[in-house]
Amino acid sequence: MSHGSGLVRTTCSSGGAPGPSQPSEGLLDPVYPRTQGALLKVAQMVTLLIAFICVRSSFPIDYGAHSFFEVVTMCDLIMILVFYLVHLFRLYRVLTCISWPLSELLHYLIGTLLLFIASIVIASKNYNLVAGAIFGFLASFLCLASLWLSYKITCITQSSGPEFNSQQPHGGSQPSVMGSDDVLLVCLKTATVYSHISA
Repeated sequence: MSHGSGLVRTTCSSGGAPGPSQPSEGLLDPVYPRTQGALLKVAQMVTLLIAFICVRSSFPIDYGAHSFFEVVTMCDLIMILVFYLVHLFRLYRVLTCISWPLSELLHYLIGTLLLFIASIVIASKNYNLVAGAIFGFLASFLCLASLWLSYKITCITQSSGPEFNSQQPHGGSQPSVMGSDDVLLVCLKTATVYSHISA
């Protein structure tokens, strides 16, 4: 029976057991599920699932509106679950070629807009889907809160310099792939697009 060769890492620390200022180095991040970002993601996933079930269990009057709402809610739920797992299992340390804060910001920007549109469409097409539309709007509001949190992490904290590693909401550290000039340019473009959308 062959087990193959494995990689064993050992570290030496003079600080003793990991404390609040010294996160543990295991696969699972024990602090992340209690953070503001993680709780927002869980609330979003629950409201999206409830909205999907409400619409899915109803009789479709307008099949296109039902399908659009179902696709948007499921895609949003899957992407939020992916980001939750990336932070929970610290995959951002392994996949450093992706700017995770920026990709999360873009996901929330696009996903919130599509979810809000889908909620408006489903509310206007069928008055029997009030519960699904309400949970869709609630999930849109929660995604908007996460959009603001992602914006603060991506544009404000990263542009302030090397302090970014110590100010992440889940206590981890992630190397910045973009320079501060690139981040400011992306933030300005995002703010411009958002101002055109809201106008």
